[in-house]
Amino acid sequence: MAEQESVLVVGASRGIGLALVERFAAAGWQVHATLRDPGTPGALARLDGDITLHGLDVRDDGQIERLRAAFEHRSLDVLIHNAGIMSKGRRSYDRETVMAVNARAPMRVAEALLDAVARARNGRIVLVSSQLGARQGRSGSLGDYGDSKAALNDALRAAAPAWAERGVTGVVVHPGWVRTDMGGPSASISAAESAAGIYALVGSLSASHSGGFYTWDGRTHPW
Repeated sequence: MAEQESVLVVGASRGIGLALVERFAAAGWQVHATLRDPGTPGALARLDGDITLHGLDVRDDGQIERLRAAFEHRSLDVLIHNAGIMSKGRRSYDRETVMAVNARAPMRVAEALLDAVARARNGRIVLVSSQLGARQGRSGSLGDYGDSKAALNDALRAAAPAWAERGVTGVVVHPGWVRTDMGGPSASISAAESAAGIYALVGSLSASHSGGFYTWDGRTHPW
């Protein structure tokens, strides 16, 4: 019998993250999922499968350290960092908060879990970015959100060679324009469609993809 693979989805309480947990669990993976308050799991509690919840506020270094400690003696096949924020409607965040959550936190979490991912035979780190972070064709700033995703892309490209030396493939992915609270009701694909595409992408990743930027459906995205 093949060994059960494991995935950690950071930012899993709703939207794409929730759909990723459901997709991986349905495929028989051991799924670890983070949310800010595991005492109120919401829709996660209704999912079937081997799912373990972890509390995590990605802005809290102490909580990141506790998450690292939980995997100190484990291997982790895949880390998907999905947590992110955007000012929209009544929700407004200052630039520093957007940069902290969208650009710096994913790298801190990835570095904290790097040892666990490196223990896997084909460790992969997938950071959810956005096409709004692409610099090609940009004539100016795309606001705090776009700038934060551009910073995340740059950080991944800088870190990927060192990760690759440890046998870990690191990529960023544009999840598509998704019908979520962030994407809105007019978006072109559902969270389930995005998650299915990212699931397939994860399955195809190898060392040759390290440091790449991809779309949810597996195409190479320009930087």
